[in-house]
Amino acid sequence: MLRLLIIFLFLLSITFVNSVTANLIPSTKPIKRQVAITFDDLPQQGQQEAIKPLKEMTSKLINQITKNKIPAIGFVNESKLYQNDELKERTAILQLWLDAGLELGNHTYSHPYFYRTSLTDFQENVLQGEKITNTLVKNRKVKYFRHPFLNTGPDLETKTAFEKFLLNQNYVIAPVTIDNSEWLFANVYRKAKEQNDKKTADRVATEYIPYMEKMFVFYEKLSLDVVGYEVPQILLLHANLLNAEHLDKLIEMLKGRNYQFISLEEALKDKSYNLSDKYTGKVGVSWLHRWAITKGMQMQKEPALPEFMEQFDQPGVSGSGFKSAQKASN
Repeated sequence: MLRLLIIFLFLLSITFVNSVTANLIPSTKPIKRQVAITFDDLPQQGQQEAIKPLKEMTSKLINQITKNKIPAIGFVNESKLYQNDELKERTAILQLWLDAGLELGNHTYSHPYFYRTSLTDFQENVLQGEKITNTLVKNRKVKYFRHPFLNTGPDLETKTAFEKFLLNQNYVIAPVTIDNSEWLFANVYRKAKEQNDKKTADRVATEYIPYMEKMFVFYEKLSLDVVGYEVPQILLLHANLLNAEHLDKLIEMLKGRNYQFISLEEALKDKSYNLSDKYTGKVGVSWLHRWAITKGMQMQKEPALPEFMEQFDQPGVSGSGFKSAQKASN
């Protein structure tokens, strides 16, 4: 009997030690992450190219998206289709997205700044911005709406009224959790390319991916702080030459962080996207910031731009000083 008791106690001690050891040793199992990739300002961010280079850029970008099997969505500013009496040709550029099995959304007609635009005018801009796109998607209406500049209005009353308008128009808001200044990198990159400034273009491309990884690291942690887990992220990018030529490197970085690429619809199924958002202000911010502010949490600033890129940042344009640090050394 004593012998059996000793054997039992020995086995019990082994089980206890194994349990404690398992809790002390951190898990090496990689975190499985999800991200929906979205593109704003279709057919192209910024100054509109002539048809041929615009088509070349779009084809390159779409090729990067489809070869990596990314269920992306592009948000359209239809005013950009009315350039040089080339409505038909520029509309055909949007068709390339649909032909590739990608989705289109409404980003308003002319990309107005809601903070300085009346509710009535902003609503009219939304309706004006769906006319051509709705004819392209056929047999259905464009489903998703993305706020220009991520600005949701000057005050809570206006914000709430606009959200009711969107609901009545059967729109679903396309939030953003991974906000960033990729658009600034793209502007500098394009100008450098136009001026045959290879040194600057190469430097921008070199800085781009490490900067974006810092943003992902920041928002992954912010998600843990605000929600308690890493939400399916929604990344904001733009249709531009920088991404047409370097999206593959961004995708490689995300795969290295164990991201799976999902659709916007799949991302929005997560319960976090039902959290209350009562933020309004001049600067558009990530929905993670919005949820944090609504909960009464302190605003956590995003990583600063790389030192090289700060020289191109105009005060107040990128939100430096409010949503991000102003100096890379901060």
